[in-house]
Amino acid sequence: MNAPQPLRHALLSNIGVDHGFGQRGLAELAGLRCPRQVHGVAVATAQQCAGQDPPPEADAVVSEQIGVRVAVVTADCLPILLAGDRGRVVAAVHAGWRGLAGGVIGACLAALRERLGKSEGVAAVIGPHIGICCYEVDEPVLGAFEERFSETLPRALRQTRPGHAQLDLGLLAREALRAEGVESDRIGLLEAACTACDAERFFSYRRDGPETGRLVHFIAAGARIAEG
Repeated sequence: MNAPQPLRHALLSNIGVDHGFGQRGLAELAGLRCPRQVHGVAVATAQQCAGQDPPPEADAVVSEQIGVRVAVVTADCLPILLAGDRGRVVAAVHAGWRGLAGGVIGACLAALRERLGKSEGVAAVIGPHIGICCYEVDEPVLGAFEERFSETLPRALRQTRPGHAQLDLGLLAREALRAEGVESDRIGLLEAACTACDAERFFSYRRDGPETGRLVHFIAAGARIAEG
């Protein structure tokens, strides 16, 4: 049987950047630049993640270093990989519900765009995460989203029992990306990739508890440098 390979998406493949979303059984990747994730909104750089031990506390990491893989890890939360259209600036985001509600996507896009060329667009792909089918939350969690996602939140909910609802994190992430100016046709989503449903391919904190493994998601700058 062939070993599993990282999951890739056409939006990022067409730009030409090295990237992959994790599955169970992947070979360990060397040389990754990873922040110390804390479910917040801080953004680190690839250089910072290489130069500190422990690495900086952050839930997104941006890189302009050609061929250097920046990464985040998840076990139900949203991994989002982003790249400028020229492929010379990339980022990886870990968006748990706290980070998503707090604005980690906007913070990462701001850091990414500081490094992009004038009028350069961004592609973003949302990787494997817990789906609405398996993610029931309570009123405190729902309340955290009300200010930032007041218009979108009703469409992201499936009512279950008093004070609880199933929540579509992927829909909220797509809306957050659009609200920050990422074009709809530049936002990708890996289909049929609920981490809690698919025990064969993915780890899940909600399904298996804190001892479960972690999925590694990476991206590296390096394409189309000669164009401009």
